[in-house]
Formats: sequence, C-alpha cells, structure tokens
Amino acid sequence: MSIRIAFSAAAMTVVMTQAASAAMVTFTNGSLWTGFSAGQGASVVTENFNSYSGFYANGLSGNAGGIQWTASAPGNLYADLGYMSTNNAFETLTFTLSPSVQGVAGNFFGTDQSFGILPAIIGIQLADGSSYVGYAASAADFVGFYSTGASISSISVTASNVSGTQNIYATVDNLYFAVVPAPGAVALLGLAGLVSGARKRR
Repeated sequence: MSIRIAFSAAAMTVVMTQAASAAMVTFTNGSLWTGFSAGQGASVVTENFNSYSGFYANGLSGNAGGIQWTASAPGNLYADLGYMSTNNAFETLTFTLSPSVQGVAGNFFGTDQSFGILPAIIGIQLADGSSYVGYAASAADFVGFYSTGASISSISVTASNVSGTQNIYATVDNLYFAVVPAPGAVALLGLAGLVSGARKRR
C-alpha cells in the first residue's frame, strides 16, 4: 500500500511540473495562486485601493511593496468602496506595472454607476496577449496569472453585461503582485545567511 502511495505522489509531482512548465499559468482560486507563487520563490504584495475615492484623471499611480502601478481608461477613472473602476461604462481598465512582475491577480467584476455589483462577463488581457474570459457575480471573484517565463508588465480588464443593456463598469478590488527577487538579491541574501550562520557557530 505504501508503494502505491509513493507512486501516486511521484505521478502527481510530474503532472504539476509539466503544468508549471507552461509560459503562463492561470488560476481562478486565490489560495492556489498564492501557494503556486510562493512555491516559485515569489512574495505577494497587495494594493487594496482603500485610500482612493472619487474621480481621477488617467495616469493615476500608486505603489504596493515597491511595485508602481499606473491606471488608465478611456474617460478616466473612478474609485469608491475600496474599488478602482472606469469612469465611463463599457471601457477597458488598464494597469501598467513597474517593475514588471512574475504574477498578477485580483478580484475582477462589473458594477453599475453606484458600484452595485452586476453579473458580468469579465475579460482580462496581459501585455503578451495571454487572456482570460469568465463569469463574475461578486467582489470575491478571483483571477490570477503567473508567468514562468517573461515577466508581466500590464493587465487590462473589461466587463460586459450578461443580460440587458444597463451600463456596466470594469471594476477591480484587490490587485496582487507576485514578486521574485533579482538573482543578485537572492545571492546576497544567501551570503548574508552564510555569514550570520558562521557568526552563530563561533
């Protein structure tokens, strides 16, 4: 029986490794995205938009854990309730990131003019053309990406009505960034660990 368990664990490891070899991995579960990011050596930082309220012109910038994001949309931006959204209905909300990141995720959904949540088809696109289309009906709906290749420099979000013609606005709650330290920084951290370890042994 233990042989079967060992074989199953080995098979699972191979499947996960093969899946992880893809250039872009997409998630709809926040815990899985966070766990996968941590397994790749990334730390996760969050922008919750709680300090933003009202109308903003394009080019609005913020900083989360050293990642600067800049938001824009045709017709500018509007924020409330800890949400960042477009000011005009049916427009695309775009965030550019500097420096670029290995992973990006968030709670993406559609709202009405008063930030009431509407059932929506959410479209998400990254700068490299990777995309996701899915259904969202709450502020907890999650989509995340992790790149095992080139880093991610922007993310764009659209919202379309599931039914009816009511104005709908692409809206984001928390934006999450998965950040991997530069190789030089990792080497310095390793060296610092060796030095501190040597000091403890003396």
